[in-house]
Amino acid sequence: MSSTAEETDSRCSWCLGSELYRHYHDTEWGVPCRDPVALFELITLEGAQAGLSWITILNKREGYRRLFAGFDPEKVARFTDARLDRIAADAAIVRHRQKVESVRTNARAWLSLRETGQSFSDLLWSHVEHEPVDNAFRHMSEVPAHTEVSTRMSKQLKKLGFSFVGPTTCYAFMQAAGLVNDHLISCPRYAVLKSG
Repeated sequence: MSSTAEETDSRCSWCLGSELYRHYHDTEWGVPCRDPVALFELITLEGAQAGLSWITILNKREGYRRLFAGFDPEKVARFTDARLDRIAADAAIVRHRQKVESVRTNARAWLSLRETGQSFSDLLWSHVEHEPVDNAFRHMSEVPAHTEVSTRMSKQLKKLGFSFVGPTTCYAFMQAAGLVNDHLISCPRYAVLKSG
């Protein structure tokens, strides 16, 4: 896309750098997701993104899906240390041993939660009373990095044994999974996703 086209594009400005980013923005980001396994994948990928750009993770998402058994928590929970070592050496993902290990840690926490009869989806959505929150930001500078809600979510997830789920990661997850609608009001997707 030319710079002139970017200047007139009414999408959220963060997605204008590549076609992959635009497609993700237009079809996934901010769409309410309630599937527990899809949410497990998303919060794990948001954790992998810590300190990096989301486009880095988006470019490697298929590698993550392949190496982590499609993010099936039951399979990932059984991964051995040796398997995690092999995964951490694979250039298809971000080669960060602690982040790689956190996928198994989170899979085990996800399963432990399910064993208590709780749904991962219900747990996460309870933080917004099970309905998306429509924010009304006009400028990217207004969008917070974290909120009181994402801080509470982070504390709860850590208490349950999840890792790489700090308040900023949790807020990015909330945006991506549609718990909050943080498309700018000038973006066409804002009205599409606006609840009520």
